[in-house]
Amino acid sequence: MKAAIYEGSKKIGVGESEAIAPGAGEVRLDVAYCGICGTDIHIFHGNMDGRVDMPQAIGHEVSAVVAEVGEGVTNVKVGDNVAVRPLLFGEPSNFDKGFPHVGKNLKFIGIDLPGGMQSSWTVPAYTLHKLPEGMSLAHGAMVEPAAVATHDVRLGRVKAGENVVVIGSGPIGLLIALVAKQKGARVILSEVNENRLDFATSLGMDVVNPIKENVAEKISELTDGAMADCVFEVSGSAPGVEVMTELANVRGRIVMVAIHPQPKPVNLFKFFWSELELIGARLYEECDFDEAIALMADDKLSIDKLITEICPIEEVQEAFEKIDANPDGIKYLIKCN
Repeated sequence: MKAAIYEGSKKIGVGESEAIAPGAGEVRLDVAYCGICGTDIHIFHGNMDGRVDMPQAIGHEVSAVVAEVGEGVTNVKVGDNVAVRPLLFGEPSNFDKGFPHVGKNLKFIGIDLPGGMQSSWTVPAYTLHKLPEGMSLAHGAMVEPAAVATHDVRLGRVKAGENVVVIGSGPIGLLIALVAKQKGARVILSEVNENRLDFATSLGMDVVNPIKENVAEKISELTDGAMADCVFEVSGSAPGVEVMTELANVRGRIVMVAIHPQPKPVNLFKFFWSELELIGARLYEECDFDEAIALMADDKLSIDKLITEICPIEEVQEAFEKIDANPDGIKYLIKCN
């Protein structure tokens, strides 16, 4: 059994995956696929070395088959196909207000703890969501990023008939756009990569390239001056933050999805003038996984088109290097078993 081990300095080695017998409330999984997330790329580049206990198996976008169950586990059984919600909540705190998915003592499995890019993985039973019959395990590895999107769209309160702008068309941006379309919204996607714009157009979205066009003017043109009811900032860029307040209409919502580790200038006057609302969106809750699975089971999210390549775990180093070299790719999966 094998594991993808982050060793630092852009090095992902292939080591041994130890089968750890599940304790009470735990489940051991035979991992099928693990997606490579943008967070994994940050780890690869050494940007999260303060959180990763090297050498460590990474990865958190996982589909698997239940291999063993520990004492007291009733939500899954041996042989079930599952997706993993990779959050270890820790002790509750008054600070959390009942939202442990962003709680003070949250540990993210795959960053703060060993992850799922390995053949065998033991996790808490509550993290598991059963996949419906007929859903492939390759698609199952896309449930976690899809749940990010359903969470973001839910917090953005997107409704049918609204205009939605998504700034940035990486995997999460595209999934947000697809989920918003399923809510009945008109989606406009802003992106600098022409190949990704072509891809978004093929999915039925309007697009704008901020390098070639004035984004605010284009959004005004496409919406007959109504602008956006909800804007999702997913680019993580300073220009994305700068333009987001120009796109929202009166009492429009801006959902901050991207991670901005350094402060960036924001036009606060726009929040006063149009009574805008800024919403932070991080990770997901149980209901978001359930919605993502339901949408995927009904083939509503074009998952096949989002999977760029599936690589064997023996080629994990090459897969990370491909992502660095190929800005057009969407989602790479590692076949772990």
